[in-house]
Amino acid sequence: MEHQTTVNVRFCETDALGHVNNTSYFIYLEEARVLFFEEIGYSMDTNGWQFILASTKCDFIGQAFFNQKLIITTEVSKIGTKSFHLSHSIHNKDTEELIARGEAIIVYFNFDLQKSMPLSTELKSALEEHYRALT
Repeated sequence: MEHQTTVNVRFCETDALGHVNNTSYFIYLEEARVLFFEEIGYSMDTNGWQFILASTKCDFIGQAFFNQKLIITTEVSKIGTKSFHLSHSIHNKDTEELIARGEAIIVYFNFDLQKSMPLSTELKSALEEHYRALT
C-alpha cells in the first residue's frame, strides 16, 4: 500500500531559472515522511520521537514550476532489524509526469541511550502494510 501527499509549489521554492530549486525537493520528501509517520500511528511529538534520518537522496528526472500541484508517493521498500527504507516518487498531479525519485533510510533510535534499537513489533507491523519490494 502506498501513502500519497499533495504539495502545492510555492513561489519561494523556485530559483532564478523558474523551476523548483533542488533543495525544495528534500522539503517535500520530509513533508511526505512526516505525514506517512502520522498515518501509521506515530505523532510528531518530539518528546517521544524514535527515528533518525540516516540517509536521503533525490534523483531529479523532470522539472516542476511555481503553482503546480505535486503528488508524493511513499512506500516502504525495505524493513531491516533496526531500520527501514522509504521510496518516494514525485509526479505532476495534472500530467502524471515523473518529476523526481527519492529514498530515505530511517533508523529506530533511543535518544536517551544514544543508540539504535530493534524495530518494535507494532512498528514492523505498520511498515509491513506499506511494504512493496522494489524490482
